Amino acid sequence: MGQADSPANAAGQSKDAAKDLPQSIELLIIGGGIMGLWAAVKAERLGIKTLLLDAVRPAAGASGGLLGALMAHMPDQWNDKKRFQLEALIALETEVAELEAQTGLACGYRRSGRLIPLPKPHLRPLAERRAPAAAENWVFAGRRFSWTVRDLPSDPLWLSPDACGAGVVEDTLAARISPRSLTTALVAAIDAGRHVQRADGLSVRRLLPRQAELSDGRRMSFGHAIVAAGTGSFDLLAQLGPPLARPLGAAVKGQAALLEADVDPALPVVFLNGLYIVPHEDGRIAIGSTSEDTFDSPEATDHQLDALLRRAMEVSPKLQGARVVERWAGVRPKAIDREPMVGPHPDAPQVFALTGGFKVSFGLAHKLADAALGLLGGRDLLLPDGFQMSHHLQVAQASG
Repeated sequence: MGQADSPANAAGQSKDAAKDLPQSIELLIIGGGIMGLWAAVKAERLGIKTLLLDAVRPAAGASGGLLGALMAHMPDQWNDKKRFQLEALIALETEVAELEAQTGLACGYRRSGRLIPLPKPHLRPLAERRAPAAAENWVFAGRRFSWTVRDLPSDPLWLSPDACGAGVVEDTLAARISPRSLTTALVAAIDAGRHVQRADGLSVRRLLPRQAELSDGRRMSFGHAIVAAGTGSFDLLAQLGPPLARPLGAAVKGQAALLEADVDPALPVVFLNGLYIVPHEDGRIAIGSTSEDTFDSPEATDHQLDALLRRAMEVSPKLQGARVVERWAGVRPKAIDREPMVGPHPDAPQVFALTGGFKVSFGLAHKLADAALGLLGGRDLLLPDGFQMSHHLQVAQASG
């Protein structure tokens, strides 16, 4: 399969689309990040006449980042959210294979597993108690995944024994994907279809229950709308009901880097206290990520990324001396109750939220899009309660 170009270079059918927009559309998707792109692909497959708008271009924001780690929550204290995530992570493998077959573009997916160093003695018994929970809960569609605690890492150059004072966890469920390759393949699938039109460089300035006012002053009517505009989603959704006590969500900045080193792409992801080390198919390794609630510039990298790189090279001796080929920063949408925000707005049931997947969007977006589009077909919103738009509104309406 060919290697996908960046979505930044994929003008596709959107080049002149803004000059020839319909006055009304069956489905309006606002935002071309990972959530909006999956929604558009699913809408194309369902034959829904759709317009996909993005203020810049597809994956111009956080969805055009570097990391691509696909990791599950801990296997103990099982609940509906963890079950939903498990099923989504496993289903993504099939979704990606279908997308690659359709477009001929590789998405950089591999179920590589994960290593979690245990630097302190008290972490060992906690980790060991999770092994039987994984054996019981990490089971779906005839597949089983494991959580194993070992004394030392099998490759001391990939993961230093110095970082594993109390051992290391090996997890066979985790995977990784190339964010840019996946989003480019999604754009290619959309552009090859007949039902979805794209228009880049246009955003929604004001959102009403049945109409959107665009950034160029035009008004567009819609049967339904999906708000997947990343950090911009929260203000748009807040326009649809009474004033809220608190914002529906916020922007959290993340910084990451891409290294070039002679590393086997089959090596597992390393995760340690917010540090991710993710080997990719092209011989490059993604390092991430910071989580910054306050920041001056959303796209500037600084000393925090420098510190993250130093940590990565201490944890993984193979990275020492590796060349930094890209430094990246961007903002991610974090909903008020942290979980993804999906479903109809109670005051405007024609408008669906599909946003807020802070740090988990790439693993869940395909399944969240299915849930949102299922509403158009009259199906119930089959999501954990904590994911639903109504839940987040209740949290935002509560004062203090």
